[in-house]
Amino acid sequence: MNPLRTGLFAWALLILLQPAWYLWLAPPANGNGLLALAFTLPPLLLPLLALRTGAKRALLWVGIVALFYFCHGVVAAWVYPSARVPALLEVLLCVVLIATLGWATRAARRRP
Repeated sequence: MNPLRTGLFAWALLILLQPAWYLWLAPPANGNGLLALAFTLPPLLLPLLALRTGAKRALLWVGIVALFYFCHGVVAAWVYPSARVPALLEVLLCVVLIATLGWATRAARRRP
């Protein structure tokens, strides 16, 4: 299993989770899911600019961004019981994403 592919897959799922969460699974109490998407989606899309220089660099940036989403997922799961499932899914995807970065780094160090 390739850690870069796994990381890119987790990143794609994290991007797809945001609209599903705010528009379908657990819309915000004020009913404005598009506003929530305006804040949550752009940081995940920003590392797409780094894909031109390589997947490793883009995954590094999205790994840094994923730390915010990890914290967001933990807080949302704790505070909003209605959003617990998508929030814990967000936490899981962030853990997979960050773990694949460590896995790729460790694999790169072992190569001669």
